[in-house]
Formats: sequence, structure tokens, C-alpha cells
Amino acid sequence: MTDTPRKTLVLTGASRGIGHATVKQFSAAGWRVITCSRQPFPENCPWEAGPEDHLQVDLSSADGLTEALDDLKSRLTDGMVHALVNNAGISPKNPDGGRLDALHTPMDTWRDVFQVNFFAPIMLARGLVDELKAAQGAILNVTSIAGGRVHPYAGTAYATSKAALASLTREMAADFGPLGIRVNAIAPGEIDTPILSAGAEQMAKQIPLRRLGTPEEVARTIYFLCTPQASYVTGTEVHINGGQHV
Repeated sequence: MTDTPRKTLVLTGASRGIGHATVKQFSAAGWRVITCSRQPFPENCPWEAGPEDHLQVDLSSADGLTEALDDLKSRLTDGMVHALVNNAGISPKNPDGGRLDALHTPMDTWRDVFQVNFFAPIMLARGLVDELKAAQGAILNVTSIAGGRVHPYAGTAYATSKAALASLTREMAADFGPLGIRVNAIAPGEIDTPILSAGAEQMAKQIPLRRLGTPEEVARTIYFLCTPQASYVTGTEVHINGGQHV
């Protein structure tokens, strides 16, 4: 037993892939993890948490997110959030599963993608600024390799929303820094998750490390950037892609 207060992570998009691995990484280190997703709390949840540490919220609804913030704050016993990880993201496809390009992406799809991938992160950060300031905490935005280059599978709305989020990370680092809050981003490449595109295995042959990344490798980098080990790191976007960007 220890008298050290338990740190709190707020994480969006926790149900699978990178988010799922991130929950396990922080939980193993003794953090309380409050998860946010469109899905209800799973009964077969693999970590020690319950419905009191899960918010069912549709990030595509600005009004719903505002209400969820009030609910979230009511669950914080000490009024502190030590880390906010904006991991949730959507990347719609054509009906045949193909890439949605700039010519054919419907405008309502553009709006939904930017609400979840871009506006929700800044809404959460602004809504929790007092709690993050109290903890001298960190914000971590999950961008993508698609934000810096045209990707064969990622749609245009997804890619541009992630490019915007990378730029927002720099702006937030400058604006939140005087409050003692660090803001960084990670840009994953081809990570072996259930939503990986079918052709990614072939792409892996061209990656310098010659393999896909794992969610656990991404989660370890997220954890590092949210802890005192990275206390003088802010405004940075870390590429986690096996050298794919070189």
C-alpha cells in the first residue's frame, strides 16, 4: 500500500487497438483510467474498472460532449486530471471499402470527421484545463502518418483532420505551456490493429524495419510522454512508424 495519490488518465477511443493497449499500460502503472467511447462499458473488461470509470459519449455531437464533460468532472474526487489522451478517430470509407477522396467525400462526412478527430480534442482540453493545470498534467493527441503525406488507404477528410490536429498540437503547446500543461502528439504509421487496411501487410515490406508496429509499442510512447520522464518535452509530434516517414 502507498500514500501516493493515484493519478488519473482520461482517454478517448479505448475499446480496441491503440486505445485498448494504452488502458492496460497506464492501469499496470497504477493509474486510474477514465475511458470515453460511443460503446457502453464492456462486461468482460480486462482491467480493474467499472461503469464509474467509463463515459458513453458520442464525440461527433458537440452538445453530447459538453454534457459528458460535466459528468466526467463530477467523478474526479480530487479535481485533477494528470493526462488527457485524445485517441478517438474515425476514417469513413466508400460503400465498397475504398478510400474516400477529395472529389467524393460528402460534406456531412467532412463535418463528422472533423468534429471527432479535431474539434473534440480541443473541446476536451479546454473543458478540463483547470483539472489539468491543478495536476500540472499532459495532453497527448494521436495524429497519423497520413497527416503528412497522401496515404493509399486513409481518406482525405481523415488525413486533413490529422494534419490539422498536428498543427493544433503546436498551438496548444504554446497556449497551455504557461499553465504548466505539456501538449504533444504521436503519429502512428501501420499498426497491427483490427481496423488495419487489407494492403498494410504489403506496405510493411517497404518499411525500413520491415514489419508492422504493435499497439503496445505505441502505448509505451504515449505513457512516456504523459509522465515526468518527458517533463521538458512539449509541442512535439513523435513518429511511430518503423521509419516509414523517411
